[in-house]
Amino acid sequence: MINSILNSNVGIIVALFLGILTGYCDNVFFNQVALTISQIFINLLKLISAPIIFLSIFSAVSGMINIEEFKSIGKKLIKYTFLTTYIAATVALVLYILFDPAHVLNVKQFSEAPLGVEKGYINYIIQIVPSNIISPFSENQVISVLFLAILFSVASLGLQKQQRLVLHNFFSSLNALIVKVASWIVRLIPVAIWSFIVLLVKDMQEGLKIAEIALYLLTIVSANLIQGVVILPLFAKAKGVSPVKLFFNMLPALTLAFFSKSSSATLPMTMRCAEERAGMPKKLSNLAFPLCTAINMNGCAAFILVTVLFVSMNHGIQFSIVEMFLWTFIATIAAVGNAGVPMGCYFLSSAFLASQDIPLNLLAVILPFYAIIDMLETTINVWSDSCVVAVVERETITEPREEEQEHDQSSFVSPNN
Repeated sequence: MINSILNSNVGIIVALFLGILTGYCDNVFFNQVALTISQIFINLLKLISAPIIFLSIFSAVSGMINIEEFKSIGKKLIKYTFLTTYIAATVALVLYILFDPAHVLNVKQFSEAPLGVEKGYINYIIQIVPSNIISPFSENQVISVLFLAILFSVASLGLQKQQRLVLHNFFSSLNALIVKVASWIVRLIPVAIWSFIVLLVKDMQEGLKIAEIALYLLTIVSANLIQGVVILPLFAKAKGVSPVKLFFNMLPALTLAFFSKSSSATLPMTMRCAEERAGMPKKLSNLAFPLCTAINMNGCAAFILVTVLFVSMNHGIQFSIVEMFLWTFIATIAAVGNAGVPMGCYFLSSAFLASQDIPLNLLAVILPFYAIIDMLETTINVWSDSCVVAVVERETITEPREEEQEHDQSSFVSPNN
């Protein structure tokens, strides 16, 4: 196991070096090879991302004794997900007020942006509930897959024991099959990282001027760094989890998250690191990480808040302090509904703006820089997943001990009392 981990880390370092070197060479052939490999790798990850979410949750929940066991874990996950995501949005708002990026940019007559979301966020919420059971998987609608997984898995707890056991064994076997395929895909990570680095260097060489939106970028990057380096480690430390140890255990998953820009695509590696390196129980990992991957989006909350305020205010819309803080709640809810795929936060932001009839021209200027922002956001999302699940594991382990301790103490009470 140690040799395998060392070889994997060495392969990643070599891939990083070769990717930078190849990217600066700017060879047409290598650029095309990198683009092809990156697309194939992302397609492979997306191929298993939706099934692994459904099968992991279903096999985990259906194997529980009753619905109360699901509630005890699920409540903690949801509570800490909303807490950390709201803190991320609040930190972003504080930095937005301090940096005041909307007063820096002189908005000019940009050509109409080709991108945008015509439907409002309400329609997005409606689409969470699919009209058929196939579309969420065929269209890779991760949040809808999560809805189906929770719906069917919780319903299975109400079945007779024999029926539930048959379903649990069947879907657990399918889950093991998907995990096996995922282990094969993970072996391609060094080659995939090489391709991602080549394309990243190429995009940076062709980048646009950043002077006009420097403070906007600084606001988002600073908010994510504060969340990842300060807030989440303090949260983990306060709950009795070592953030340094957890970080190094989850480092391969964080690295893949940075370059793949997809927390759902990184899910197999995240679960593998949690179980094999951090020693988390497989039963908890199978339930917690798919759920967190779909709803725990710290980085997305910061991006949505800053982007919506920035674009809106540059088109003449003014917000009071109270209204800005109201947007922290909206950004939190939006981030929880994000699908965990590349560009997810970008399109959610454009959905908010479009629903308010705000021109999307400025989003076309932001787009060239979003690839790098998305890398950082995805890493923060996976890091937040890791911290939340580690804290839930810590509390889940200690709670029974506390109950046992109370029981032991009660056994020594005198009958005369």
